[in-house]
Amino acid sequence: MSEKYKIGISIGDVNGIGLEIIIKTLADSQIYKYCTPIVYGHTKVASFHRRATEVAELNFNVINHPAQAQFKRANMINCWEEDVKIEPGVVNKEVGKYAFLSLERATNDLINGEIDALITAPINKDTIQSETFNFPGHTEYLQERDGAAESLMFLVSDTLRVGVVTGHIPVAKVSQSITADKIVSKLKLMNNSLKNDFWIRKPRIAVLGLNPHASDNGLIGNEEQEIIAPAIEQARENDILAFGPYAADGFFANATYLQFDAVLAMYHDQGLIPFKQIAFESGVNFTAGLKFVRTSPDHGTAFDIAGKNQASEVSFREALFTALHIVKNRREGAELNENPLAFTKLSRDRD
Repeated sequence: MSEKYKIGISIGDVNGIGLEIIIKTLADSQIYKYCTPIVYGHTKVASFHRRATEVAELNFNVINHPAQAQFKRANMINCWEEDVKIEPGVVNKEVGKYAFLSLERATNDLINGEIDALITAPINKDTIQSETFNFPGHTEYLQERDGAAESLMFLVSDTLRVGVVTGHIPVAKVSQSITADKIVSKLKLMNNSLKNDFWIRKPRIAVLGLNPHASDNGLIGNEEQEIIAPAIEQARENDILAFGPYAADGFFANATYLQFDAVLAMYHDQGLIPFKQIAFESGVNFTAGLKFVRTSPDHGTAFDIAGKNQASEVSFREALFTALHIVKNRREGAELNENPLAFTKLSRDRD
């Protein structure tokens, strides 16, 4: 991985654990062998959290533009001028704007090609809401900024990858939001990501049912027979190796997921609860289907432990290395596509 990769980092909610896990990650000197990190926030806010985490040796190099970033240093772009009252663990609508200022500046640089990937620390989805941010979460905001018609919330780890058909919507709206076309669209995004971002030549994808026991042949709902199974068949006609629908409880309890490269769940909690149970420490949230690369840790702001120096940086560090891995794969793939014979040989070597 090249040290030229500039990785932007948005700080999330200043009262959460975002800066704590960022600082703990960047305190590891090994990080700088692989990337040049650029944090979008403010040095005074960072200093507050650095003292709380007792990481004395980390000093930020303040810059105005990613082009000024120094290798082997943690770089910081100040995204506002005023002082911020930081109250770890407090849900405060007033500080939500700083999470957005950080995200907006980082996203602008990402879209303009000034940074190679973006790692987003957790936001509070309520306090960040404003006239300039009216989205359920990062995924929807970044999809709009990318101009993409569709994206995939893709939770990934070494042992399990899970995407969802419906994301941040009320459970009451899940059934009416699931269509065969939407399932096929998500399967195409997942299949393309597995091939291009993770270099899996012939990915096998499991599709979960919606109802308990995948409806027991129509005894408990009809979505499996009328929507999900036809969508799987349509996907297979498009050379996607999709299988199912599987009953979600037994699928995870019996570790059937180990037989597949990824799993498509019908709704948020159906996929994320087992994922976080199985891979919470190492899990990463990746937004697939966009032109740029964005990852995040698979947890939230954790206000209950904010400011107590108890947060683990493992998931954030995994998010950083996952982003680097995907950037590398995409660039290498683009280069090798110009030479199909070399691409085929390298793909076989990776299998």
